[in-house]
Amino acid sequence: MRAKLEKFGLIGLGALLGIMLSLNYSAIADKDTKNQLPLDDLRAFAEVFGKIKSDYVEPVEDKKLIAGAINGMLTDLDPHSSYLDADGFKELQAGTQGEFGGLGIEVGMEDGFVKVVSPIEDTPAYRAGLKTGDLIIKLDETPVKGLSLNDAVKRMRGKPDTQIVLTVLRKNENKPLIFTLTRAVIKVQSVKSKLVEAGYAYARITQFQEHTGEDLARALKAMHDENKGDLKGMILDLRNNPGGLLNAAVGVSAAFLPKGELVVYTEGRVEDAKMRLTASPENYVRGKEDYIKNVPTEIRNVPMVVLVNGGSASASEIVAGALQDQKRAVIMGTQTFGKGSVQTILPMNNGTAIKLTTARYFTPKGRSIHAKGIVPDIEVEEGSVNSFDQALSLREVDLTHHLSNPKDKEAPLEQPAKVIPAPDKGSDKATDKSGEKAAPIELGTKADYQFTQAMNLLKGLQILQKK
Repeated sequence: MRAKLEKFGLIGLGALLGIMLSLNYSAIADKDTKNQLPLDDLRAFAEVFGKIKSDYVEPVEDKKLIAGAINGMLTDLDPHSSYLDADGFKELQAGTQGEFGGLGIEVGMEDGFVKVVSPIEDTPAYRAGLKTGDLIIKLDETPVKGLSLNDAVKRMRGKPDTQIVLTVLRKNENKPLIFTLTRAVIKVQSVKSKLVEAGYAYARITQFQEHTGEDLARALKAMHDENKGDLKGMILDLRNNPGGLLNAAVGVSAAFLPKGELVVYTEGRVEDAKMRLTASPENYVRGKEDYIKNVPTEIRNVPMVVLVNGGSASASEIVAGALQDQKRAVIMGTQTFGKGSVQTILPMNNGTAIKLTTARYFTPKGRSIHAKGIVPDIEVEEGSVNSFDQALSLREVDLTHHLSNPKDKEAPLEQPAKVIPAPDKGSDKATDKSGEKAAPIELGTKADYQFTQAMNLLKGLQILQKK
């Protein structure tokens, strides 16, 4: 009886696919042949589907097979396209608003393993000492190999105050590292700011979220007012910022550029993917008041340094590229991640969504930084005491199926105008005297070598201006 039911089920599936193919074939009969559905390949898909249903060692639900097929289609395109089930779609929406549950790691997939793109500041992963480029090979006792990225992320997320053990491979380490992390409700403060000393402002953006532009505008005004308008220099810190929302990146750029200046433009196959985004309210405000108008005009002229590193990706690179091309700021640090593509979230009718790469973005001067990254004007290596030292080698170009750069033949990789090496290069300060893993240094302090070099540059510029 069961065999008959399975047979009828397969016949029904075949009939359904046949009807769909016929309808779609009729609908596109007048279109260019390259847009027609690949009928032979779809028949092969139906045949494989049927074989799995009838011959696989265990029964498999149709829903699981279809979801796996969709996910496979997307993940084989590039490292950033993926299928989001209903739970994953909700988590993504929560993450862009700055609050979600888990460990606080931006991750990607590489050769079947989970790679850390960037730990998010002030989260369990960051405090435990996970680094950009770490390769997660085991979650508790479950090997990562064989899991999809969504499955791995689901396992890392969970109820607050529960623990998970991550087994990690790290460059220059002879054996796997074991991290025991306690899950928490991740509330990311995307903008942190302070007056470093009289006349010198510092703002760090950890992630580009829905309210990042507004938060930065408030911080800039507060620092300006606190210093009674007498700002001599500004540091914008984008290190280890994995990116986020495109309109937030445009809003941040608009805080430092003249109104109407080009920030970024995108090129894709459909009209919606072709945009020229300028420092104008319609490109960063979403149905609210223009928050940039509250930023003091002096902010647009104060000498400025932008700090970047290998963990600066996507939206961070848009901001750095715009400020570099428009000659608004000196870019300092190390070469960025190199993610020059734009992903669009496309909701499906069943509550799921797909994250699809729909465009490449270009800096105002027409540079594609994809698989290249932003090369700083002044390269400053990270001090060996930095928690991310020696680990920032993972970049877009290292990811499987990464998109090609359309301008590879036109423009070779730039070289920094000046290179400042890190102090004590070659010494190993990843552990303290007791052998325990050293805690990450606090960025924007005297222990932060790149930050101190940025301050030295700003003070040098101030001296030159006076002369």
